Amino acid sequence: MSKNYAVILAGGRGERFWPQSRAARPKHLLPIVGDRPMVAQTVTRLAGLAPPEQIFILTNTEHVAAIRAACPEVPSGQIIGEPVGRDTAPAAALAAMLVRRRDPEGVVALLAADAAIHDDAGFRATLSSAFAAAAKQDYIFTIGIPPAFAATAYGYLCRGKKLGESEGRPWFKVDKFVEKPDHSTAERYLKEGGYLWNACMFVVRANVLESAFNQYAPDIARGMKELDGRLNQGVPQAEALAAVYPGLTKISLDYAVMEKSANVAVFEAAFDWDDVGEWPALVRHAQADAAGNVVKGDSALHEARGNIVVGEPGHLVALLGVDDLVVVQTPDATLVCPKSRAQELKKLLQVVAAKKNSTHWL
Repeated sequence: MSKNYAVILAGGRGERFWPQSRAARPKHLLPIVGDRPMVAQTVTRLAGLAPPEQIFILTNTEHVAAIRAACPEVPSGQIIGEPVGRDTAPAAALAAMLVRRRDPEGVVALLAADAAIHDDAGFRATLSSAFAAAAKQDYIFTIGIPPAFAATAYGYLCRGKKLGESEGRPWFKVDKFVEKPDHSTAERYLKEGGYLWNACMFVVRANVLESAFNQYAPDIARGMKELDGRLNQGVPQAEALAAVYPGLTKISLDYAVMEKSANVAVFEAAFDWDDVGEWPALVRHAQADAAGNVVKGDSALHEARGNIVVGEPGHLVALLGVDDLVVVQTPDATLVCPKSRAQELKKLLQVVAAKKNSTHWL
């Protein structure tokens, strides 16, 4: 494990889990699945792969204190606040620079803070193979998820020919990344095989990733060199980030590097995965009652079927004669919507934002 590093990206806001998820307490700080914050579960999942002193968490500046409280095992100086959000490409470039400064041959796993994974052993086995391969190969390795259904909310990648093995696990060339498909296209991917969900998990030597940024996103690479120079001059990290980060291009890692690079390879995941992108995803991770209702908190339901009910302790949520709803109660806001329209929650939040003195609801 001496060269294994993990950088957890915890910059999202999880608006589709409103009203529980707020600007001050986003999705990765909530126990959406399980009984601990999602980011804390991600750190625990890395046990045996990378020690806490080799784990970094990149988050928004305003969430640093909350992340430190949720993940006390990670050294506080390795929980780093981005002064502004710039999407995943600048975050990945920053991750590569941080690891390379610690170890020029370090291998970094880039992971989301808020994925639901139940098979921790399978996760560790897959990442162990990727770490071992990345230490020897000049490839950017990604972890592709065998699709369980014709998902339209995920991007996909097309798996090509086998290129090698690591710890007995094969790895394959990535022929292409594809955008979120419509339903018929997703069904075709499922039928044809060879397509995997793009979980945006990457394992790569830090110097290989920096070389990719130099080639495909030179503006971001220049920004990282400037940041690196300021740190070498003894400028405090927060000050250096504030000077450089706002000027970086806002772009995803897939668009900036992965879709352009010829040296991207994939391991198929030997574990379950769900990005848990909206309230209806709870159905896949909780035991439903005989009527198909998934309930967290105190409730009373009569002639109600297929609902998702999430409440605060001590507050009773009662449903009578309604089906297929999402009902989420918090001390200052309550959501009621059809499950089929939960993906439209951001539109509702625009209405909430337009209300007078709406800040405390968002």
